[in-house]
Amino acid sequence: MTTEDEQVNEPIDILLVEPNPGDSRLFEEKFTDAKLLNTIHTVSDGEAALDFVHQRNDHADKPRPDIILLEPQLPGKSGIDVLSELKNEPVLDEIPVVVLTSSDAGEKVVQSHGLEADTYIQKPVEPEDFVEFVQSIEDFWFAIVQKPA
Repeated sequence: MTTEDEQVNEPIDILLVEPNPGDSRLFEEKFTDAKLLNTIHTVSDGEAALDFVHQRNDHADKPRPDIILLEPQLPGKSGIDVLSELKNEPVLDEIPVVVLTSSDAGEKVVQSHGLEADTYIQKPVEPEDFVEFVQSIEDFWFAIVQKPA
């Protein structure tokens, strides 16, 4: 049985579902710069995200993510479809999902489909704003880890 302190200090596996390679690179760099204990896995579309969480096809040997950062506007299977599948499967529903929105309207769009993410965070526009963004992800993760069972 792990203690709270041990849980906080364990590396976390983050699945970033982001179609923009430039944004993916910035995410990865800023998480590394923040020296968070994590491993970032990146996929660029909804099908790959579902393959990753189900640990199938090219992602059969990957760990189940501890947290998912999900861009709702994806090529092919949308982020809303991915969120729906995650929330409708009990084993996957346990994974916290952060929906990355480009505006306040993004949260309303997701909710209009009858879905609810664990939280919504507005994606930074400027590279220098990614530091604050990474801090908000870290704060969210620590709040989840420290939440009483």
